[in-house]
Amino acid sequence: MTITQLEYIIALDTHRNFVNAADSCFVTQPTLSMQIQKLEDELGVKIFDRSKQPVVPTHIGEDIIAQARNVLKEHSKIIELIQDEKGVIKGDLRLGIIPTVAPYLIPRFLVKFLDKYPDVNLVVNELTTEQIIHQLKNDLLDCGIMASPIKDKNLNEEVLYYEEFVAYVSKSNKLAKKTTLKAGELDLADIWILNEGHCMRNQVINLCGDRKKDNTKARFEYQTGSVETLKRIVEQDDGVTILPEMAVMDMSDDQMDLVRYFKAPEPVREISMFTHRHFVKKKLIKTLSEEIIATVPNKMRKKDKRDIIKIV
Repeated sequence: MTITQLEYIIALDTHRNFVNAADSCFVTQPTLSMQIQKLEDELGVKIFDRSKQPVVPTHIGEDIIAQARNVLKEHSKIIELIQDEKGVIKGDLRLGIIPTVAPYLIPRFLVKFLDKYPDVNLVVNELTTEQIIHQLKNDLLDCGIMASPIKDKNLNEEVLYYEEFVAYVSKSNKLAKKTTLKAGELDLADIWILNEGHCMRNQVINLCGDRKKDNTKARFEYQTGSVETLKRIVEQDDGVTILPEMAVMDMSDDQMDLVRYFKAPEPVREISMFTHRHFVKKKLIKTLSEEIIATVPNKMRKKDKRDIIKIV
């Protein structure tokens, strides 16, 4: 039994397809299939039921694969200990990040981080909160950046920053006459919001509080999860949308005329770095977190007396 064989059965369990699993391991399909067959012969059991499409683990195969994932994590910890002792920052790092954070946060740290740590291979995927949680638990991601808190005993979370919500108000809207807003003045029926599956949608609904109506449907749902189209709709003189503070940091003067901040306690979202409770690559992830925190404005690093809006 070898580490490579364990990597192969995990890859096949993940992809449920021999060709895709082989591609992910950068080997040919016959090589992967032969090594898995060799492991099954050594153990005297079938790990996968090849008669089904897609291929699925057998009952004992599920237990073997679960143990294989634990073995690889412990193996990775040994490598990590050696790298920490040597002060080395290198290796692959798979990061998931929600779409309402990604376009504003990634440009702040990415180039500088890669220049500073040339031996790090950073792979970034924009995913929903649900997808990130699933992939963290199945060792498909090393870490994830999401809104928090998330109550899941299998996940660790470390706060990166606190980001205010602001209103983006069309010139024709009644709220445009105000210089600052109270959350209670928002009407969900008048707000452009994202589609189901994005935590910021839930936060906007919760922000509206008593003014929300259970039978009120959003007038438009943008299926990609990007807030940029919602901004453009408001700029065309229609309605209101809610933006994260980073989305307004590079706005023109004309665009800033449409921004309305909230009165204290300002509504904020808490953005955190998430890892599985048995995660590895601790030094690498900690380094990434520190680099991200260093790029955000000082006021975003403290909660102060602001109001964290729930994500559920």
